[in-house]
Amino acid sequence: MQIAEIINEFKLNGSEKNLGGMKRFGINALNGFGVPIPVLRKLSKKIGRNHELGLQLWETEIHEARLLASMIAESEKVTKSQMNKWVKDFYSWDICDQVCMNLFRETKFAYEKAAEWASSKHEFIKRAGFVLMATLAVHSKELADEDFIKFFPLIKKGSIDERNFVKKAVNWALRQIGKRNHVLNKKAIKLSEEILGLDSKSAKWIAKDALKELNDPKILKRIK
Repeated sequence: MQIAEIINEFKLNGSEKNLGGMKRFGINALNGFGVPIPVLRKLSKKIGRNHELGLQLWETEIHEARLLASMIAESEKVTKSQMNKWVKDFYSWDICDQVCMNLFRETKFAYEKAAEWASSKHEFIKRAGFVLMATLAVHSKELADEDFIKFFPLIKKGSIDERNFVKKAVNWALRQIGKRNHVLNKKAIKLSEEILGLDSKSAKWIAKDALKELNDPKILKRIK
């Protein structure tokens, strides 16, 4: 498909009502048409993997085009330069999360960028670091427990960030790492207790929410 055809699909499947709904969920859909994610996923399957088209879609700066780009780009062709460029363009939590989940987590640079971005001062770059930690905890079969434990100082430091989109990502990373296996569950619970003692509203919210899930009998049974 050509760019013009794809944009036409956006026009046909988008609506002001959907844009309004996205706004209520805190999505900043700059240059958006209001196309639902399921429609974009269906369109991505129709197009197939196409890295060059993905790069072209990103440059249009259309909200849905960037979401679609994350679905059709090829992870093995992603470079550090591309990751650094795209992450600077993040302006909404859905763009951040979709790109990290659909594409960046599958690259060979994912672990490195998770640690690097988690120390950023920029809200959505920092969020991206913790989103990568969370998704790697769920999907990576290569990483060892020690690799995730190395993230703990970053999680503890990030827990005092009061910005909503950052603290939710820190919480997400902590919970997913703690649900990876029994060993990491124990260590994540200990880290949560340390975070709970910090003088920060954000830290206390992150820790309480994480402890509730990490101590859930159903979660513990599944891990064991």
